[in-house]
Amino acid sequence: MKKRIVIEGCPLRTVMDRFGDKWSILVLQTLGEEETPIRFNDLDRGIEDISQKMLASTLRVLEECGLISREAFLEIPPRVEYQLTDMGKSLLPLIKNLVEWSTDHLEAINSACMAKSKA
Repeated sequence: MKKRIVIEGCPLRTVMDRFGDKWSILVLQTLGEEETPIRFNDLDRGIEDISQKMLASTLRVLEECGLISREAFLEIPPRVEYQLTDMGKSLLPLIKNLVEWSTDHLEAINSACMAKSKA
């Protein structure tokens, strides 16, 4: 088998480096479940096991990449809302396919990993 040549600026590597982590997909999926903007605290409650620091960091990256928008309201207490951009919405069908594939193959993957670790 020939080694793949790493091409500088590879689109897939670039995209996966930006938001290919486990939290980004969950944040995008959670935002995609709602028609209206979601507040930071509601996102925090809706995504189990994510720290507020990690959520804030993930939201910042997704905003920088143009997948979500952030609106801050000058109120007391402060209110910040997030929602998917059109580009973020276009990613939802792919996330849905990945979730379905994962669900369909999770048992087989777990079995294969267990068999490999016992060998």
